[in-house]
Amino acid sequence: MENFFPHCGKSGLRAEWRRLLDARGPAQDALFARADAVRRAHCGDAVPVRAILEFSNACANDCLYCGIRASNPLPARYRMTPDEILAAVHGIAAGGTAGTVVLQSGETPGPADEDLAALLRRIKAEFPALAITLSVGNRPRDVYARWRDAGMDRYLLRFETSDPDLFARLHPGSTLADRLGCLRDLQALGVQTGGGFMIGLPGETPDTLAGNILLCREFDFDMIGIGPFIPCPGTPLENESNAYAGDPDLFFRAIAVLRLACPDAHIPATTAFDALFPDGRDRALRCGANVFMPNATPQPFRRDYQLYPGKPCVDEEPADCTRCTRARLRALGRPVAPGPGHSLKKQAPPGNRPVL
Repeated sequence: MENFFPHCGKSGLRAEWRRLLDARGPAQDALFARADAVRRAHCGDAVPVRAILEFSNACANDCLYCGIRASNPLPARYRMTPDEILAAVHGIAAGGTAGTVVLQSGETPGPADEDLAALLRRIKAEFPALAITLSVGNRPRDVYARWRDAGMDRYLLRFETSDPDLFARLHPGSTLADRLGCLRDLQALGVQTGGGFMIGLPGETPDTLAGNILLCREFDFDMIGIGPFIPCPGTPLENESNAYAGDPDLFFRAIAVLRLACPDAHIPATTAFDALFPDGRDRALRCGANVFMPNATPQPFRRDYQLYPGKPCVDEEPADCTRCTRARLRALGRPVAPGPGHSLKKQAPPGNRPVL
């Protein structure tokens, strides 16, 4: 990993990132320009496109912020059949824009894990050039290994916060140690691994935010997904405010600092930025992000997969999102990257990924 902070230990990194996260005016403009230059140098201008397929909103967890938490009565629960998922993947491949399908759902461990392995084998048999990312929560190492052997290329598992007490309050029945253990298992198995966090969770402090970035740097993730906390109806936090609601530019400064801290990680411009800002994902791509993730969930399912309110494109079809993606990237002067857009890192042997 290139070191943009050569003389800083962990405490020095936190202090430096706190300073950059507080940047305003010309200093903020300089931060965004520097992050964009680092993104260009390490990732290039071509944007990998990863199509998200939200195949189920069933979830056994009761995370306090999440719109599909088990106790939320608002969403109509669904689970796409394997044939429905295969048909959606066929549409993604036929669209010719996305080199990756991201299979995402709530967390429902159990017999469905083996069904998912069978689905992975079917997708790889029909679409061998398409990369597959899974994002379905905590699992034992042997399950991750089974999915890897069935065709899973990557796994996305955000840790959400580096503060163990805050994590425990927000995730009943789970611990930060459990989550980080899953991430270490994935890396040891040689799976391209994505982590990440929410920005502005109730109870978060700027020092927590700096700690989140530090944790991403220590893990040296292949991909890092971040996005603002947005209060969701039907959750215990529906009446809370984002911790940084009075400073919305901080969401983008966090992307910029993350890019400087993790220069060769894939950093997506996540959909949550568009939920708060009309051009949120465009702004993210101009200050350090380099990946775009359009929604490929077919109607009518996508309206019931709302982790937060205001999610864009819930009334559109996947083909509409594909056209929109091309147009947005064209307007930014950023071409679509060909191929699956695998990790930019030189992979160390399993279990020997670099850590500070």
